[in-house]
Amino acid sequence: MTGDYDEDSFLPLSGIQHLAFCERQWALIHIERQWAENVRTVEGKIMHERVHNPKLIDYDSENIVARSVPLICYRLGLYGQADVVEFWPAGDEVDGGVSLPGRDGLWIPKPVEYKRGRPKRDDRDKVQLCAQALCLEEMLGAKIQAGDLYYGETRRRERVVFDDVLRKRVEQLCLRMHELFDLGFTPRAEQGKHCSLCSLVDVCLPDLTLKSRSVQAYIRRQVRSNTES
Repeated sequence: MTGDYDEDSFLPLSGIQHLAFCERQWALIHIERQWAENVRTVEGKIMHERVHNPKLIDYDSENIVARSVPLICYRLGLYGQADVVEFWPAGDEVDGGVSLPGRDGLWIPKPVEYKRGRPKRDDRDKVQLCAQALCLEEMLGAKIQAGDLYYGETRRRERVVFDDVLRKRVEQLCLRMHELFDLGFTPRAEQGKHCSLCSLVDVCLPDLTLKSRSVQAYIRRQVRSNTES
């Protein structure tokens, strides 16, 4: 994916996880500006409030931890914020390392995203984290091999490797987001098990949408039958 986006056309990075979960959910939030809270979204908001502190940078003997790091990527047309970016001494791994003001040597950045639940079966969390890494790579001139997802329910980190397949998936999702946004198009509902997890199910109304499609199809069949007879 090549070419830079104009700043006026940038989209929120957070939307990439919505699109990976459901295109209709993404459009309801980012095109129609609709949102609804449920237990999962509230718990997630509380967790992020605990993590975010833009004035807090932790220093210890091993690494540097920066919180609420602003992100931007002209290549993908994204802007957003990383929960945490850790900087680890590069050591012999100088490829992809960056210099930091007031610190000796080179440092490897690693994004860390906090989630309230447990690891997902799909890739929505992974693509969000990878998108953060791509922003950091452009901003810092770094090469980031991996990052971490921390899940509140398991209280454990899951390592995510940013391989070529995942990077390509992020690029494709970004293209799709910009395409839908430029068209102002909200896709039809595709009902599935994921609907029970969605905070917008009462706004989306997948049952009603699907029934409406069935009625329209029935009317078209009747009209076509009457015309042919």
